[in-house]
Amino acid sequence: MRKPSALLLSLLGLAALALGPLAAAPARAADNGNWSVYPVSSPGAARPYFSLSADPGQTIEDKVVVTNATARPLPLRMYAADAYNTARDGGFAVRTLQERMRGVGAWARPATARITVPAHGKVTVPFTLEVPEGAEPGDHPGALVALDERIDRGAGSLALGVRQAVAARVYLRVGGPRVPAIAVEDVRVGHRQPLVPGLGTGEAVISYTLHNTGNVTLDPRVELRARGLFGRTLLARDLTRLPAELLPGQRVRLTEPWHGAPQLDWGEVTLTASAEDTRESAGASFLALPWAAALVLLAALVTGAVLLVRARRERARRSAPEPPSPPAAPAPARPRPSPTARP
Repeated sequence: MRKPSALLLSLLGLAALALGPLAAAPARAADNGNWSVYPVSSPGAARPYFSLSADPGQTIEDKVVVTNATARPLPLRMYAADAYNTARDGGFAVRTLQERMRGVGAWARPATARITVPAHGKVTVPFTLEVPEGAEPGDHPGALVALDERIDRGAGSLALGVRQAVAARVYLRVGGPRVPAIAVEDVRVGHRQPLVPGLGTGEAVISYTLHNTGNVTLDPRVELRARGLFGRTLLARDLTRLPAELLPGQRVRLTEPWHGAPQLDWGEVTLTASAEDTRESAGASFLALPWAAALVLLAALVTGAVLLVRARRERARRSAPEPPSPPAAPAPARPRPSPTARP
């Protein structure tokens, strides 16, 4: 289980990273109000994030800028991290120092691990990114992180200590075959029906997992279709609550509410995910049955079963051959009168 400080670091990093692509550097920089992190501007253009390409075995050198918006010097820890999709909503987040790194976090090294940014000043930190010979082709997202290692306890005796971090995204593409691929997994339909059909609204929640099974970052699209008995279309919608970036190898568990779901029906839900040139579908069947109807049906089934058993027993009794009658006992012999002497 993650430590609270590690979890909040990821959430704070996510909030800061979300600001990355919105405006020109340094305004486009990832920012938490106290400090910001962004790439050194390339000639004639500002970069909101690092977009790098390399072949296996190649080394890249670049620089990241950290600015301090406060009136005090700001000591920070610099490190490179791998990126991942959060389980909560699929947002872009980065690993903490305590987690194992396999991509950018293992390959990139800032020139210095600790810096002190002067009040209302900035520091430029060079870094080197060495792509190993055996690196897998495709996308390797990560970030350059500026972490305040001091723990902010906040106010009150029950305040939770947190460490704040801000990071500039790194999108690294390693040369080689691109394989976009996506899968929909573990589709489930959960119903909440009124007790009596027609008295209330049927509600359902459709849950599913989006899995990037390829080696490139995807911008997924998902179509939801539901059909009832006899192929009737019950629902047709393009989903909007999706991660903007589904990173390679990542799984995200998502849910979609279905207001006005059928209260008495039997059908199937199908989810179709597509991105670039890949398209995959998965589904699950559902049975919408209110409690009252379910109880009536159960009672009818039980009653029918009891009557069937009784009928079979009665039929078996009637069709069974009657047992043979026992042989009659022989009548007792009548005594013969003895002869009487004459006088």
